[in-house]
Amino acid sequence: MILIPQQLAHFDVADAVARMLDRPELWWQAVGLFVGHFEDWPSDWEAAIGDDVLERRRVHAIRSAAANVGATPLVLLAGQLESLLARRLAGEAVEIEPGLREQLQQVFAATWQTAAAAWQSSGGALAEAG
Repeated sequence: MILIPQQLAHFDVADAVARMLDRPELWWQAVGLFVGHFEDWPSDWEAAIGDDVLERRRVHAIRSAAANVGATPLVLLAGQLESLLARRLAGEAVEIEPGLREQLQQVFAATWQTAAAAWQSSGGALAEAG
């Protein structure tokens, strides 16, 4: 039997479950997919820095996935960076402070590690990254 947490640091579990038709098992399955699919996200994202189009795609992907599972702090930071990148792509001369990327990396790491540890301790196996 897999144990589904009702609270998880860095996640708004109640809101995410509510958006998934009040079915915690759907949310928990999404968390497992998040853990498996985004394990290598930091290195993929770092490799994209300098290419605004690709970086925006990578940041959009993590923002969307984080929103799906209720990882609100990650959603907010990724949204800030995505917005700045979109403005740059629209031709605005926008500087991105290095601190924003550092903060995003730290919040991603904390969020992913929390989710991975909870997923494994609940009896779930880490999904293969796709």
